[in-house]
Amino acid sequence: LNVTEEKFVLDTLAGCTEYKSILDVVVNAFYVQDGKYCPISERNLYIVICYLATFQLEEIGLQHFSRIVKSLDTAKMQQFLRFFFNDLYLNTWIKDEWSHFYDSVYVKENWIDPLLRWQPKVQKLIEKLTDKLSNRTTTVKTLRVTQPKEFNLTVPKPRAIAPPSPAPLPVLPKRQPVPPSIYKPPKERKQLEEIKTKNIQKAKVTNTNQFRCATIKPEKREFLCRIISAVFVLWSQISCEQVCLLFKTMCLGTAHKHIDNIPIKLNTAAILREGALYQRKLEEELKRIENLQQGAGDPSEFLEWQKQMRGKDLEEQLAEIECRRLQGKLSYEEAVLAHQNVIQENKKKADLLREEKAELMHLYAKKRLQEQKEMKELVEQVMEGHKNVKQVKAKIQEYKQQIVQQVCEESGELLRQALEEKEDQNRKRYELIQQIRAIESIPSIRHKLVDLTETGGHGLFGEMSIVELRERLALLKEAQKAAEEEKRDQIIHEKQAKEQLILDKLDQISQFRAELGRAAALKQEEKKKSQSGERPMKDERILNLQKKIEEKTMERKKQAGLL
Repeated sequence: LNVTEEKFVLDTLAGCTEYKSILDVVVNAFYVQDGKYCPISERNLYIVICYLATFQLEEIGLQHFSRIVKSLDTAKMQQFLRFFFNDLYLNTWIKDEWSHFYDSVYVKENWIDPLLRWQPKVQKLIEKLTDKLSNRTTTVKTLRVTQPKEFNLTVPKPRAIAPPSPAPLPVLPKRQPVPPSIYKPPKERKQLEEIKTKNIQKAKVTNTNQFRCATIKPEKREFLCRIISAVFVLWSQISCEQVCLLFKTMCLGTAHKHIDNIPIKLNTAAILREGALYQRKLEEELKRIENLQQGAGDPSEFLEWQKQMRGKDLEEQLAEIECRRLQGKLSYEEAVLAHQNVIQENKKKADLLREEKAELMHLYAKKRLQEQKEMKELVEQVMEGHKNVKQVKAKIQEYKQQIVQQVCEESGELLRQALEEKEDQNRKRYELIQQIRAIESIPSIRHKLVDLTETGGHGLFGEMSIVELRERLALLKEAQKAAEEEKRDQIIHEKQAKEQLILDKLDQISQFRAELGRAAALKQEEKKKSQSGERPMKDERILNLQKKIEEKTMERKKQAGLL
């Protein structure tokens, strides 16, 4: 060896002995996982490759490292490098195992991070080794075969190629005539018309009493007349949203009359909740009366002013909603106009594309015809060259058949010998199994008497016999049963107290409901007397938006007519 080579070998040997503990971690894991079938005699080879990849890769370079790897067995190196340069293994268990011997920060910065940096380049080396394995071909020694030579014959002059006969025109099959039933109306249409006329006659003859359910009762007739008259009066004064609100209030007013009379069954939680609500209202009312007695002011005027301001805010909100709705309608009309303009532009572009496509198809057809002519000439030349090769192929086929026959005879003899050896092994195994079963079938007698009054004798604190254990369990069950009886009596007393409380709350709720019903009736009468019609003015923004929408719709209809 040269001086440099000797130094490299000695450094590698010293490094392998110094870092033997961490190199053994990787090589042992490789033998357990991916290298199960690798011989143990090659263990030092994997240790050297692991040391070079971990500590010497930056010093010697990837090119020198790849030369060392390629000089060894391709399959083994590809398998080991793919296992060692796995991102998941380096970041998980290899890093954790090396951290047992050295500091984890030192391991990550000096060993794991450089390996991850070299990983993409080493991956290319692994792919080259994989390609080399896939492209490897096994060389089979074959006997030398006599190569026939062509006779030196006079080459005939090439004959003139006759023009190809034109392809025959396809003959279309004779079509069947159109059946006369197509020009006649179908029978089903006549049947449907007859059924329709019969149904109309039945509808005229039917009794008018079957529509009794559609008649309006006198109570509902008065209510509907009142709604319709109010709508016709206020239609020109208020917007659609306000009409809907008015209709809802009138319907709810009538609905409350029927709902108040319906009895509602309350559960315990609802009763307690409603009782607490009425109790809170009662306390607030008492507090308000005490404040009035002490000289505080009545907040009714403030509440009235607050109600008026909320009504004004509601009208402004309705006007704003109407403006937004009209603006949305205006934007819709503008979008329809823009869509129609885009359709016209797309039609023009489509016409241009059709013209370009027709020109390209014409050029493609000419090119295709020229290629077909060239292919026909090439096929004729190849057919003339294949005539002399057929005889040689026949001789080679006969020789191959003889070789195959010899190989089949030899393989059949070897197979027969292997079967005989396998039968001998199976017979010996069967005899051994029979002996083992006979030994296991011999019964073994084991008797042991148990005394329930004696302890186990294990030397534990509080050790007792089975009889004493049963007595203690019986005492514990009696104590548990007494505790359950006491708890059951306590639950019954609590339940009776709770039922009495709920009955008291129900009496209190019925009194409060009766008082609230009277107060609501008085308030409704006062509200009917104090209602007066007001005619809100329409907002100028709404009028302007309505005019713009009418102009856009007229423009859109004209554009649609042109399209």
